[in-house]
Amino acid sequence: MFSFEHTPSASPLVETVWRGQSERAGSFPSLATSQSEIVITKYAGKTTLTVRGPETRATLADAPADAEFFGITLRLGAFIPSLPSAALVDRHATLPEAASQSFWLDDTALTLPNFEDADDFVESLVQRGLLKYEASVEVMLRDQSLRSDESLRSFQRRFLNATGLTQRTVRQIERAREALALLEGGRSIADVVFQAGYSDQPHMTKALRQLVGRTPAQVVNEVW
Repeated sequence: MFSFEHTPSASPLVETVWRGQSERAGSFPSLATSQSEIVITKYAGKTTLTVRGPETRATLADAPADAEFFGITLRLGAFIPSLPSAALVDRHATLPEAASQSFWLDDTALTLPNFEDADDFVESLVQRGLLKYEASVEVMLRDQSLRSDESLRSFQRRFLNATGLTQRTVRQIERAREALALLEGGRSIADVVFQAGYSDQPHMTKALRQLVGRTPAQVVNEVW
């Protein structure tokens, strides 16, 4: 029903670049994610550019038949200042068209990117100040020691401003996605509970049901 292709990116602000196509109408699971995405959709002769914020729960995403998708998944900490991440949590914003094959971001008309020039497109956003990166996000996720409570509070504010999420929520999402990858790779549920750092199996089951949309047993059954 859906075909997807991913490719790594040379841009330090991009996690991955992907594209896909729906052969017929249907839905697919959209996992919780801590990162934002720029998504271009082509359907019925119309092209739209959407900025998707982080998602704190698994959902079913609908897709019409014969639609084409191209996405740029941003690195955690990369954000568009005019579209605050906090305002896009579990939401999205569709940017207005400027002309054929272009759109408005702030007061700037930008040409729609494609799969092959995604890195150049991201670099153009950076040069125009339309995309920024908050370095403190990486510092906080690495649990690097800070000199004072005041520094900690400042970093927490900057983390929330850049990602729209708290550190705790980001870690919960990343842990669930790690557990999913391990289960899909054939690891046993008991092994994944330990390796992903869950306190017990019920804890992991609850987390995956909310963030992945499936229980560990359901994932294992799909694999086998």
